[in-house]
Amino acid sequence: MRYRRRLRSRIILSFFLFGSLLTAAFALSAVLLRGYLEDQLIGRQLSFELENHARALERDPNAQPAFSRIEGFSFSERKRANVPLKWRDLADGVYTITDDAQSGGPVAYKLAVRKTGSTWYFLQYDISHELRLRNRLTWGLVVVVFVFAGLSALIAFWSASRVMRPVADLAARLSQFGKGAGPEALAPHFANDEVGQLAATLDDYSSKLTELVIRDREFNADVSHELRTPIAVIRGAAELLLAQNDLPEKTRQRLLRIDRAARQSNELIEALLLLSRNERQGPAHAEATDVVAVVEQVVETQRAQIGGKPLDVRIVRRDSEPVTVGAPSAVLSVALSNLVGNAVRYTPQGEIRVVVEAHGVRVEDEGPGVDAKDVDRLFTRGVRGDGAGGKGAGLGLAIVKRLCDLYGWRVSLAPGDTRGAVATLRFI
Repeated sequence: MRYRRRLRSRIILSFFLFGSLLTAAFALSAVLLRGYLEDQLIGRQLSFELENHARALERDPNAQPAFSRIEGFSFSERKRANVPLKWRDLADGVYTITDDAQSGGPVAYKLAVRKTGSTWYFLQYDISHELRLRNRLTWGLVVVVFVFAGLSALIAFWSASRVMRPVADLAARLSQFGKGAGPEALAPHFANDEVGQLAATLDDYSSKLTELVIRDREFNADVSHELRTPIAVIRGAAELLLAQNDLPEKTRQRLLRIDRAARQSNELIEALLLLSRNERQGPAHAEATDVVAVVEQVVETQRAQIGGKPLDVRIVRRDSEPVTVGAPSAVLSVALSNLVGNAVRYTPQGEIRVVVEAHGVRVEDEGPGVDAKDVDRLFTRGVRGDGAGGKGAGLGLAIVKRLCDLYGWRVSLAPGDTRGAVATLRFI
């Protein structure tokens, strides 16, 4: 079905069907017209000859008619027992009769009949030769139909390739978009026809889209640069205040929360900037990022969000071997912060387990859980889970999904074994 939907296939099928049906219609018309004319001519001639033969016999019963391929018969009332069985019940008119009793094959003839009160007149015209010619004509026309159908198919393939060549060239040039330094203009490569107009429209659309992308990247870069400056000031001020030894414990804890929030904002800015550029960046100085260290940092940051809830966040390591990933710590921190943050937000009490495995991290909570049929939908931008409170915009899991797509990771969400939900981040 996909092949039949292609424009080239439609052109080929249209030419082939048109040529085949037109040739078949012509051949059928020729056969029918020949048969009709033959029947009319032979029937009229037989009727004329029979009338003359009957009149001649009425004038002279011993008259001998002169026919080339026509045989005349007359039977008086005394001789009607000699009339062939096939002829006896025929009324006046012209008939086509086939006799299969001949040793040389079937013989067909036209028979003209005229019956008077005392005498029956018959005139027989042998049409076996005409039938053989008709059969030859029929087979010849069948061959002609197939020949012309084949020619139609060849012309269809040639025409389709010629018609579709500009479209195929346009598709090939479009497939090269994004592989070079910048989009190349399409319109100069095509004539001023429908394909050329389409190419010009695509050029205009590409130009507008390129301007939009450049403007978006510049905006993101400017915003990131401008936001980093006040965040750096906040972190610097917090570090200076934390350096004082006579700070009350509550003040110190608040300053630590400010410092963590500033660091988290800086990581989020870096991750969003990578997403806006669709740019995959490795860790600084080419070293791998320690997953356990990032998990500990994320968990420590999220503990401040627990508030007064009877909730404990625990880190579990399945293996003592170090777990690393080839991505900036900011990217991993943003992904894990959203997963752990969701678990903290939706779990009113109990325990959250952050399990570090050889090739990923699993976050298990004891909240209300998720419906298995809705897990894929939750990674869509703007979609929030059922019963989600607060004023969230439903962007957290969507950002995690985009980061995973950028770095080739996999993220999934599933109901827990007994209760709650399990979010899994796989690095391979």
